[in-house]
Amino acid sequence: MVIKCVALDIGETVTRDDRYWASWADWFGVPRHTLSALVGAVVAQGRDNADAIRMLRPGVDPAAEYAAREAAGRGEFLDETDLYEDVRPALTALRERGLRVVLAGNQTARAGALLRGLALPVDALAVSDEWGVAKPSPEFFTRVTELAMARPEEIVYVGDHPANDVFPAHAAGLRTAHIRRGPWGHLWAGDPEVRSTADWSIGSLHELQDLTA
Repeated sequence: MVIKCVALDIGETVTRDDRYWASWADWFGVPRHTLSALVGAVVAQGRDNADAIRMLRPGVDPAAEYAAREAAGRGEFLDETDLYEDVRPALTALRERGLRVVLAGNQTARAGALLRGLALPVDALAVSDEWGVAKPSPEFFTRVTELAMARPEEIVYVGDHPANDVFPAHAAGLRTAHIRRGPWGHLWAGDPEVRSTADWSIGSLHELQDLTA
């Protein structure tokens, strides 16, 4: 089957999460390594990322704290330095070959706006906050298919997280590429179920050139 669209997750596939977690640590006034270690712990346990914040401050409401940060002028931020180095060249090359390239991930509306401000070489960009549905919901991948303007089997969804990316995208009929990037990508890179479910395992977005040929 010919691949007509490459759809990519955003966090730890296109953007690095360093700034995101560092800003939370700074907000709570704790060493950045402390929060990073807690994120690693919840990742290994298969728990929600926000649990790291709840462990740091029991009883805290992450959504309320997010709003408080925004009100204090210390809210979410993204710029060119948050992109992995292979993003622009790899996605540009895919589009030059005639493939449709889209980004779709579990991000806030603010993150979506910030990403659009970077003028990335993509045909479309959408985030869960705007759609009102998040991964791993099947509806999210129905939306991805609509955004891709292709049949599910003509789409490769690229992501680092098995439970949010590889498994649900595969269940929706999309082809999948698991990227060894970020804590989730590295932790599960050798997992037998991930390797047997994903159509490809990659270490760089440049490898998409060969697998979509």
